[in-house]
Amino acid sequence: MKYLKISIEYVINFILVHLIIGPIYLNSTFGKTTPDEKFFHLLIPVGGVNKDVFISYFLKGILPTIIIALIIIIIRRKKPKKYFYIIFTIISLSFATYSLDIITALKNNIYTSNFIKDNYVDPANTNITFTEKKNLIYIYLESMEVTYSSKEYGGAKKENLIPNLTNYANDNINFSNTELLGGALYLEGSGFTAASMLSQTTGIPLKVNYSKYGKIDYQKYYKGISLGDILYNNGYDNYIIMGSDSTYGARDILFGNHHYQVSDVNTAIKEGKMNKDDIVWWGYSDKDLFKYAKEDLTNISKNNKPFNYTMLTVDTHFEDGYLNKSCKKPYKDQYSNVIKCNDYMLNEFINWIKEQDFYKNTVIILVGDHISMDQTFFDNIDKNYIRTTYNTFINVNTNKTINNKNRQFTNLDLFPTTISAIGGKIEGERLGLGTNLFSTKKTLTEEYKYKYVREELNKRSEFYNSLFYHN
Repeated sequence: MKYLKISIEYVINFILVHLIIGPIYLNSTFGKTTPDEKFFHLLIPVGGVNKDVFISYFLKGILPTIIIALIIIIIRRKKPKKYFYIIFTIISLSFATYSLDIITALKNNIYTSNFIKDNYVDPANTNITFTEKKNLIYIYLESMEVTYSSKEYGGAKKENLIPNLTNYANDNINFSNTELLGGALYLEGSGFTAASMLSQTTGIPLKVNYSKYGKIDYQKYYKGISLGDILYNNGYDNYIIMGSDSTYGARDILFGNHHYQVSDVNTAIKEGKMNKDDIVWWGYSDKDLFKYAKEDLTNISKNNKPFNYTMLTVDTHFEDGYLNKSCKKPYKDQYSNVIKCNDYMLNEFINWIKEQDFYKNTVIILVGDHISMDQTFFDNIDKNYIRTTYNTFINVNTNKTINNKNRQFTNLDLFPTTISAIGGKIEGERLGLGTNLFSTKKTLTEEYKYKYVREELNKRSEFYNSLFYHN
C-alpha cells in the first residue's frame, strides 16, 4: 500500500511538472506554433517522424521531468506542505494554458467568421481554360527563406547562403513583399509543411474542426478541388516525390486522393533503390531526391502528355538540417553549411533540367514551404526584418508587365498563380482564397489588410467545416 501511494504521488508529480517542462520544450524548439498546428499533429499518426525528434524530446522534455518530479517527492517527504499540490496544480495548469495558447484556441472556437464563406471561390464552379499546357516542375523547398540571402539582395544575412537561388530570383520572376528579393507572408494554417502544401494546392489554410475533435477521418480530411484535380481533368499526369515518409502529416492522403502518384522513402525501399538500413535523417537525402527525380523525369517526358512533377526537399529541416557527406563545410555552424549545400545541389539539378528536350515546354516553380522553425539561427538578424518564404517562377511565358514587387500575399495565392504560370486562364483571377499574382487583381491581404485576414481566418468557420471535412 505504501509503494502504491508513492507511485501515485510520483505520477501526479510527473504530470504536473511536465505541464511546465513540456510547453517550455515545445516553444523553445518549435517556436510559438498555433493551436491548430498543435492539435493537428496530435491527431495525425506519427509514422515517419525522424527519430531525432523523439530523442530530443526525451532528453530535453521527459528526462528533466523525471528528475524534477523525483526531487520534489524527496523534498516533500522531508518537509510536507499542506496545500502544496493545490498550489502546484494551479501553477502548472495556468502555465500550460498560457504557453500552449489554450485560451486562444477556445476564443477562436467561440467567435465565428464568415470571411472564408464570403471570399471563397470554388474551383469546381470556376471556368478554367488552358491556352497552352506547359509541363510543371514544382519544388517545395523545406524551410527555405529569403532571410538566408544577404542584406544587399533583400535577405538578412551578412553573407549570402543561397547565391544560386538569389540569382534565379533576380533573373526570373520573384513575387516579393519589398523592392528587393522577397516572398510570401506568414499565415496561420500554412506555417508547417502539410498545411503549406494544402494552402499552395487548394488556396485554403489548414484549420482543425474542434467541434469534431478526435472524429476527423483523415482519409478524407480535404474533399475540395485541388491543383492535382484541375490538371488531371486537363490531361496532365501528376507525380509527387519526397525523401521522407509521406504518411506523416497525411501528405499521402492530401496528394493521393487528388490524382497524384506518390513516391517516398517507402517507395524507394520497395523498388530496391535503397534498404531500410540506408535511411538517414527523415528518409533519404536531397542528393538522392535529385538523382531519383532525374530518372523519373527522363521517363515521364517520353509519355507525350503534359506532366506535373512535384518535389519536396528535406535536408534543410530544422534543427540544424542534414549535411550530406558530399557537402563542403565553409561555416562553423551546420545549418549554414546545409543551406549552402542545398542551394548548390538545387542549382545543379535545375541546370540539368535546362539541358533536357522537355525544358522548352516546362515551367519550374521554386517555393519555400514555410519559414524555418529553428529557434537560434535567426538571433542576430534585425528584429524589424520580416521573414518570408522564397519563390521563383522560371520559364514563364508572359507578354505583359507583371506587378511582382511590393506585394502583400501568402501561400494561398500560389494556387491560382501556378495555374496561370503554365497557361491556365482563370475566370475572375481567383481560386479558393488565393489570387493570381500574374493578374492585376488585389490579393485578400492587399484588399482587407494582412492583420485583418489573419484574425478572421483564425476564427471558427462553419462554412469551412462543412465544405472541407468528412466526419
